[in-house]
Amino acid sequence: MELRRAAITAVGHYVPEKILTNAELEKMVDTNDEWIRTRTGIRERHIFDQGPTSEMVVKAVQNLLLHRGVSAEEIDLIIVATITPDMMLPATACVVQEKIGAKNAWGFDLNAACSGFLYALSVGARFIESGVHSKVLVIGADKMSSITDYTDRNTCVLFGDAAGAVLLEPSVEKEYGILDQCMYSDGSGGAYLNLKAGGSLNPPTHETIDKKMHYVFQDGKAVFKSAVVCMADVSDEIMNRNKLKGCDIAWLVPHQANLRIIDATAQRMGIDSSKVMMNIDKYGNTTAATIPLCLSEWWQAGKLQRGQKIVLAAFGAGYTWGSMLIQWSLASPEKP
Repeated sequence: MELRRAAITAVGHYVPEKILTNAELEKMVDTNDEWIRTRTGIRERHIFDQGPTSEMVVKAVQNLLLHRGVSAEEIDLIIVATITPDMMLPATACVVQEKIGAKNAWGFDLNAACSGFLYALSVGARFIESGVHSKVLVIGADKMSSITDYTDRNTCVLFGDAAGAVLLEPSVEKEYGILDQCMYSDGSGGAYLNLKAGGSLNPPTHETIDKKMHYVFQDGKAVFKSAVVCMADVSDEIMNRNKLKGCDIAWLVPHQANLRIIDATAQRMGIDSSKVMMNIDKYGNTTAATIPLCLSEWWQAGKLQRGQKIVLAAFGAGYTWGSMLIQWSLASPEKP
């Protein structure tokens, strides 16, 4: 039986209009623009103050469906990668299904933090490759402002809100689509990047609220040390497995957590910075949304072109990390 390969046939994204700049953060916590930019590469981030995560997802998906020219009723499956669901239940995927009118789809959420979109893309591809489904929506979205402590100078400078989405369909030509992937996790990393309360371990109480346990916690030095190694290693691994060199890759699409981590990954792969998708300066770390946001922006700008080989790489809480090799199949958008 010949492999049915999954390909990305449409992309879409949504970024809130409200902007929180470094200068504004200087008035909120003990920090400054130079400190933030030199350590993270972030100048500003966008904040969604008009509703839950699902509202951003709907806008991104509507953008995608418009570009592809398909209706929501044609969607078979919806996978939402997020750590900021609208509610503990129902799944945000079910909320989105109802809001966009995808009455023939089923769906579920996936939690792998900053690696969430990559994990979800891997899972979604399996439904295409197996022949079970033909149109799978894979979404990465997070309203990080809802779990960020804006009195904590170490974390509040990092995060922003956004949503990105892709549509997976069977590739018409077998050389296009998702070619390979490497996925990993290490549960010992949970001590260094987590959100302690809200689950069954620490249900919400006055005490958990008073102790600010419902905000994301990060040991920045420990996370950086692991991320810079794991993202570089896994990207190098997928290159070696497929006998590729830096010159063979058109774009590195890294999770946008820290400019220094991105630079280290590119250097390990032998890829020039001009071939690295970076928008961290504008959006900060939007967690599961960073990679699809890059894909959508670069495609809409005509810079991501059919036939190009790209490598996706991410690292997140869990720890979770991975890489994916794709031969891009989506033609550049028509210019008006």
